Amino acid sequence: MQIRPSALRRKRPSGRIVVSAAGWAATEVEAALEIPSDPTAAAFFDVDNTMMQGASIYYFARGLAKRKYFTSRDLARFAYQQARFRLLASEHAGTVSNAKTTALAFIAGWKVEEMERLCEEIFDELMADRIWSGTLALAQLHLDAGQRVWLVTAAPVELGRIMAARLGLTGAIGTVAEIQDGVYTGRLVGDLMHGPEKASAITTLALAEGLDLTRCAAYSDSINDSPMLSTVGYAVAVNPDPALRREARKRGWEIRDFRTGRKAAKIAVPAALATGVVIGGLATYSAMRKRRRRAAAPDPGQTGE
Repeated sequence: MQIRPSALRRKRPSGRIVVSAAGWAATEVEAALEIPSDPTAAAFFDVDNTMMQGASIYYFARGLAKRKYFTSRDLARFAYQQARFRLLASEHAGTVSNAKTTALAFIAGWKVEEMERLCEEIFDELMADRIWSGTLALAQLHLDAGQRVWLVTAAPVELGRIMAARLGLTGAIGTVAEIQDGVYTGRLVGDLMHGPEKASAITTLALAEGLDLTRCAAYSDSINDSPMLSTVGYAVAVNPDPALRREARKRGWEIRDFRTGRKAAKIAVPAALATGVVIGGLATYSAMRKRRRRAAAPDPGQTGE
């Protein structure tokens, strides 16, 4: 797959009136610099440790903790659960299945606009500075070649869409929460966007958008995304974990590593956080908090009423 070097992308202003030879020449130059679209090719980027340092849902949880939704102790527990998920998810389907039963339950009762506002605030506050400049440059190459670029993440799709918008990308595929009357029910629509589900979602999108998957590219850091990488014609292991590095060498996939020793050490814990169980931890904490509130409430039978 060939991607043209970066080029200046400009759109001709609508309704422009050319009144001189110089103006006409400028218009012709602008037209020549416009990149023709390439509608059958696209790129798909995993988010955690591929597009950004660490796990997006971890930083989202940190933002919630800062806003007193959760505590630092809860975050430490989430980190432990996430590390366990990262180690076991590729071998134990039950781990992912259990995560699915609790994923996004913690947002039950939230309004959609509240979720979107929090995603915007927390991305700007905690995630924007953790975007890998090298990976973003790869995404820009696809955009400059007239191709569309989607993020593919197990995090809530709302967070993925905010990230895509902030980075100037086409859109995002993510875990979808059920909504009724503008409020989240806490249940999923479909499955957790993890492992094979990413490959399935890309295939579905390709059919809807008229993409030729043999001309498409996918980028990820995790062996769990091997199905997604295998679905396209051009696979790239970005900041790969050891298992994916071995797989990439075996299958001739390109390897890009933007980490330094210092950065790799700095993000070691957040990078181990995969979305499913941290959301499950949030759900568990939410349920525990509700139980504590109920336990602390006075017993109506003892109030004298």
